Amino acid sequence: MRDVLDDLMEVWSAGGSVGLGTVVSTFHSAPRSAGASMFVDKHGRAVGSVSGGCVEGALYDLSREVLDGGRPVLTRYGVSDEEAFGVGLTCGGILDIFVDRIDKQSFPELGDVARDVRAHRPVAVVTMVDHPDRSRVGRRLIVRPSSDPRAVCGDLGSARLNAAARDEARGLLASGRSGCVETGPEGQRRGVGAKLSVVAMAPQPRMIVFGAIDFASAVARAGQFLGYRVTVCDARPVFATSSRFPGVDDIVVDWPHRYLKAQHEQGLLDEQTVMCVLTHDPKFDIPLLTFALTEASAGYIGAMGSRRTHARRIQALLDRGVAPHQIERLSSPIGLDIGARTPEETAISIVAEILADRSSATGSRLALRDGPIHQDPLVHRAVPQAG
Repeated sequence: MRDVLDDLMEVWSAGGSVGLGTVVSTFHSAPRSAGASMFVDKHGRAVGSVSGGCVEGALYDLSREVLDGGRPVLTRYGVSDEEAFGVGLTCGGILDIFVDRIDKQSFPELGDVARDVRAHRPVAVVTMVDHPDRSRVGRRLIVRPSSDPRAVCGDLGSARLNAAARDEARGLLASGRSGCVETGPEGQRRGVGAKLSVVAMAPQPRMIVFGAIDFASAVARAGQFLGYRVTVCDARPVFATSSRFPGVDDIVVDWPHRYLKAQHEQGLLDEQTVMCVLTHDPKFDIPLLTFALTEASAGYIGAMGSRRTHARRIQALLDRGVAPHQIERLSSPIGLDIGARTPEETAISIVAEILADRSSATGSRLALRDGPIHQDPLVHRAVPQAG
């Protein structure tokens, strides 16, 4: 939903309606993940994509039907090779897509959801996409972290079901993933019968690039392309300028370790945060990496430098009391071995390693591997909670 939210809000705010199709589950080599959306408005305009072009034609017709008064529907594309070819899903994947009519009456909370997303506040939209009681299909629950005074709003039909959906949505929201949850019709743990689509819209993950050098500019652009909120930090004001880093979300002039410590103390770092240390200057790197490896939360920490620089860096960190198991978090020299030399090539090497690390992938050639190209997102089932 995030990918079409701005256009959707234009129609919604004007009092219009759309037929919205949202990917609920994917299997095998489906090109888009759960949460991807496409809508069709009353003028026949289509916005967004659910399959990179494979099934959009069929979904367009179904969305028009729902928009013109049809009931919400959960449909599957790509059940068999013949059906996949019929709708153009030649990649061989399977998509479960829920199509519903969206307007102010059916989704009055959409304005608040959009404000949360624009303010970088985490929010999840839970939609009932299948239930024995068909009158419940299309009901929604809006879920936010427990610390938010508007933590939960909406109703799926029972308090028990609302509680089960809330717990599952918060789990997906914390991991930054959308997905499908199955419970019993009234939220029974380990049950089946009710199927919920959870579109988790966590704040953009952060990429912090330390060192305002030419390589940093290329890495920052690559990070923005991948959807990161990018910050460039350097203690030298002559280099950390908007003219050198156009379009970057934040440019900070400060000592890297001091800035990182302040971000940590404000709770602005998490497991989705990526840190790229590109200064390869010990007076900046060592204090920064000491704090990053021992105190800060981050999913990836990489540092640029030659093999010789790396060896000296490791010894300096050990001398400062950084434990060997903490140093294992450091990816240095940064990047994958793809023969990169230019700043742009190096940026591709770095972000490729970040993607591989994030997915626990090997980074090897797909042609040398067997099995599916994409890892299937699991269908999440509610499990008993401790206590």
